[in-house]
Formats: sequence, structure tokens, C-alpha cells
Amino acid sequence: MASRTRGGHRDEPELHPVKFSRLTRRGVLLGLSLSQLLVLAVAALSIVVALYMGGGILLAYAAPICLLCAVLAWVPAGGRKLIEWVPIALRWVWRTTGGQLLFRARIVKPRPAGTLALPGDAAALREYLDPATDAAMIHDPHAQTLTAVLTVTHPAFVLLDPSEQERRVTGWGRVLATCCRSGRLARVQVLERTLPDSGSGLAEWWSEHGRADGSWTSTVYAELIDRAGPAGELHATTLSVALDMRAAARAIRTAGGGMRGAAAVLRQEMTTLSAALRAADLTPSEWAGPGEIAVMLRSAYDPAVAATLERHRDLGRNLATAGPVALTESWQHLRSDSAFHAVLWITEWPRSLVYPGFLAPILLSSGVRRAFSLIATPIRSDQAARDIRKKKTEYISDAHQRQRIGQIEDAQQSAEFEDVLQQEADLTSGHGILRYTGLIAVSAPTLDELEGAVSALEQAAIQASCETRRLVGQQAAAFAAAALPLCRTV
Repeated sequence: MASRTRGGHRDEPELHPVKFSRLTRRGVLLGLSLSQLLVLAVAALSIVVALYMGGGILLAYAAPICLLCAVLAWVPAGGRKLIEWVPIALRWVWRTTGGQLLFRARIVKPRPAGTLALPGDAAALREYLDPATDAAMIHDPHAQTLTAVLTVTHPAFVLLDPSEQERRVTGWGRVLATCCRSGRLARVQVLERTLPDSGSGLAEWWSEHGRADGSWTSTVYAELIDRAGPAGELHATTLSVALDMRAAARAIRTAGGGMRGAAAVLRQEMTTLSAALRAADLTPSEWAGPGEIAVMLRSAYDPAVAATLERHRDLGRNLATAGPVALTESWQHLRSDSAFHAVLWITEWPRSLVYPGFLAPILLSSGVRRAFSLIATPIRSDQAARDIRKKKTEYISDAHQRQRIGQIEDAQQSAEFEDVLQQEADLTSGHGILRYTGLIAVSAPTLDELEGAVSALEQAAIQASCETRRLVGQQAAAFAAAALPLCRTV
């Protein structure tokens, strides 16, 4: 980045603010979604049938149907129209009657070798050990994805000067653009977790650099490390990539086919991603093996043993037993082993200009056990260009339709159209287009503490100019997507 000189002083590059695209609320026709149009069509059909059959008393019979359809289509509840709650409620009733809200580990009859002992639809996941890298690759046979996990270390972003922050933001943008160019990645997940510190890091530092000479200063310092270490928190960041085996079918056949060929194609993506991370001044570790992934899964479902697993590096390294022993799902929360969990969905990113460190209130919140997951779906450049052209055409046609019937266009619709134009400009400039999903999994030992932690994170999200909503009726699937580094979706 070029710098300018003014008055004999060198101007440092400034940190530029950014703006996120809004969550589009444009419907299929005149702002109405497909479900709203269907329920209104039922109402119109009931009136037409009543008139065709002779009217009179039949219209009186059709009136309650029309009223019910109008209520379902237009009355909101919890940020959604009532018709949008119908599939969620039906699925919840179906899972309740089928006994799918409870999970208990099979002790006497274990799972087949190579499977992950996870609840729900995650039970279908399979483990594949790559012989070339010793990395554990997680295969989802239903979604046809193959996922690898990488631990990333980095300096504290908020402590860097603005010019360094701007340089690192630009480097991270190149990493995301790299993920979009191949066209073979299904998803990329960035997971930032808070872990209870066992104090082993401070103890190791003191044993290497401290001077235990028996003096008063040395004794006090050693006691302080012993007391402060277990009370601290660790922040761990992982990056997971999921290979789309359908999109990479030709490359997989060329590499030999089957899981061996898929692993070879994923290794190419892993090598490219590692090089891009190093170019962005991030420090990637070796790709996680079965033991590291097992510890991540066990710590997510059973936070009470996280410090013990960190202290004793030879425990909890088996993926076959990494899942929860017991799990009970409720409408608004989830209970597993030693903790209660709740998942928040970031429904709105900042609408105004913000600086890249805007998530600091959420990521640096102390005293709350949480996992922040950012799931990005890369879109190929040609597909993104087609989607943008389609959106532009739909917005222009909708604007003409509203103008013809005399409906006023509001600021929300104009802002969404401007976002589409900005995405087109970014794509032309060489940037990648990704669809983001932000999830926050909150954990606490008791239900009361969980509600307090959720309230604290909701306030932190407000400080970060984000809007959050608590996911209901799908907490188990949402927790697997938010707290596990497996590139899952809700």
C-alpha cells in the first residue's frame, strides 16, 4: 500500500471501515415469501370455490379459512411470520414423538469402528485417517463432504497498530478469495473457543524462564502462578475446510477414486490454504489428527473435563468415545454431560460502517464459556456473477411492479439493491463472494448461569452492532454447527 508524505511526515496507512450486506428480505412477489404466497393462495381458492358453489352460507364457511390464512401470512411472532413457524413446530413434534430428543451412549453395544459417537444426524459421520499427513478427515456420507481441521495461532489483533491491522485484513481477504477460486470447497469454518486454563502454560513458562532461588520474590511469584493459572481462560482458533465431493467428482476420479482420491484432492486444498495463511502472517499448525479432534469434541460436550484433558495429554484421544454420554434437547436449550448449552444466531451484521475489530466485545467477553463459529460458503466467480445478475433483474422488475400498482419503495429495498451493486463491484475487483453464517454457542454448569451468560452475550452483540436471535426447536443441530469444528450447517 502506497504511503504519502505531507509536511515532512510520512502518513501511515489508515484502517478502513467496512459495511456488511443486509439480510435480504425480498420475497418472491411484492415482498411475500413462497410460504406466504401459498397460504394466501389457499385463502383465495376457498373464496373462489365458495362463489362457484353458489355463495351464501358457503362464504360464511370460507371466512374463517381466509382469516386463518391471513393471520398465518402476516402476523409476526419472534421475528418470523407464523407460517414460517409451522415447519419448525411440525418437525419438533415429529422428533418428540419419535424419541429423538434424548441421546444415551451405547456402552455395552459400541458403535462400528471408524464412526463418531455423536448424537442426531451427526451420527453418520465417519473418520478417515489420511496416510500421507496423518490428519483425521471427517466424512459426511449424506452431505458428501470431507472435512479437515487446522489450528491457527495469531497475535492479538486489537493490540496491533492500525496500519498492521489493515495489512492483516487485506491478507485475510486474499485467503478467502483463495477459497472461492477452486470451486471445490463446500464450506470454510472459523471457530474461536474459550477454554478453561489449566495453568500448564504458565507453569511451563516459569519452569523454563523463572529463577527458583528460594527468595521472597521467587516464592510469591510461583504462588501467584499456581493460583492465577487455573482461573484464566484460553482462546483457541481452528480453521476447518470441507471438500464438496460432488463438485470435485472429476478430480477425485483422476486421483484414484473413493476416499483415497477424495483425500488426495483435499490435500491439495489444504496445501493451498496453508500457504495462503502463512502469506497472511497467520501461523497454521499441523492438520489435526484423531486425538486433537477427539479432545475438541469431548471438551465441547463436557466442558468440566477440558482442563483435565489439557493437563494430561494422553487422555481423551479416541474419537469413538469423544461424544457425549447423555444429551437432552429442549425447545430453547440443550443439556449434555456437565453443562447446559444455548445457541444464538447472528441474524444481522452491522448495518453501518464498522472497523474490522468490531467483534471484540463478543470475542473478548470474560467469564463466559462460549464458542463463536463463522461458517462461510464460497461461491465460484461464474456462479456469483449469475446470481448477482439474477438479483439485479429481480429487483428492477419488482420495482416496476410496485410502481405500476402504486406501492411505495422503502429504504430497506433500496439498501438491498445497493448491496447487490457493491457485491458486483467487489467481484469485478477480484474479491471472492461468500455467504456467512454466525453462530454463538454458550455453555454454563447450571440453567440459571446459562441464562445469565446468554444475556451477557446478547448485550455484547449489541455493543458489536450485531443482532442475535436464540435458535429454538433445533438446539442440538445448531450446537453441532456452532461448537464443533466439523463444518456443519443448521
